[in-house]
Amino acid sequence: MILIIGGAYQGKLEYAKKTYGIAESDVSNAYVNGRADFSKRCIYHFEKYLEALFKDDPGSFYEKAGAAAFRDDAVIIADDIFCGLVPMDKNDRAFREHCGRALTALAGRCDSVVRVFCGLAKRLK
Repeated sequence: MILIIGGAYQGKLEYAKKTYGIAESDVSNAYVNGRADFSKRCIYHFEKYLEALFKDDPGSFYEKAGAAAFRDDAVIIADDIFCGLVPMDKNDRAFREHCGRALTALAGRCDSVVRVFCGLAKRLK
């Protein structure tokens, strides 16, 4: 599995398509409704999937997030929501913390972790 992180509008999906041969039909975009189709090779906006899990049931967030059944060749793309301004709302802060912890655990499971900034990729793992 491959995890690609980076800020909004930094070229993560374009990088994945070019580097890993991802076609548009391979992409499940969780931005629209927070749902992810794990049968697809690429899960885009994984942070939105995590946000939907958190809003649905914060108490079972880690259990459900950890149960995500990725393909072995999955490319998971998530916006980096951990930097920048700290949200004023306590629930938003809690989600940001939980999302960071969930992506940290996911990064540990992945074969490769890449950060994309201004369209440039840096391999972290």
